[in-house]
Amino acid sequence: MALQDKYAELLQTATTLGVGNLASTEQAGVLHVSGTANSTADYDALWALYAKIDPNMASGDLMMNIDIKADAGAQLKVTTDSSNLNIRSTPSTEGEIVGKAAHDEIVTLVEKTDDSWWKIKTADGEEGYAFAQYLSPL
Repeated sequence: MALQDKYAELLQTATTLGVGNLASTEQAGVLHVSGTANSTADYDALWALYAKIDPNMASGDLMMNIDIKADAGAQLKVTTDSSNLNIRSTPSTEGEIVGKAAHDEIVTLVEKTDDSWWKIKTADGEEGYAFAQYLSPL
C-alpha cells in the first residue's frame, strides 16, 4: 500500500480543516506532511487521527510537521482543561514559574519559541514561556 493511500484520511482531513500550505511528499519510505493548522484543535485532531491510523506511531513512515497559525501580537486563549497555565522564565518545565494564566484567559503571543513553547504576555503584564499545547489562536 502506498503511503499516500495509507494516510489518505489524514490528508483529506487536513484539506477539510483548511490546513494552509499543505504539502505531502514521499521520500525513502517516509511520507512528509507539512502545513499550518488554523487552531490548536485542528492540530490536535490531525495528531489524534495519526494515532488512530498508526497506533503508537510504530511504523515510522510518517513525518508530520504541522505548525499552528499565530503571529506575534496575536490573541490566544488559554485552553487548559480547568487549571491555570504556568508561565515560566525559560521554555522548559525546568524554568521558574513567573506567573500564571487562568483557564479561558486571553493572552498575547510575543513569539513562537518552537513548536512546544511560546512566549506570551498576560493582560497584567506577566511575560514568559508557556506550553503551546494549551494556547489556541482566536
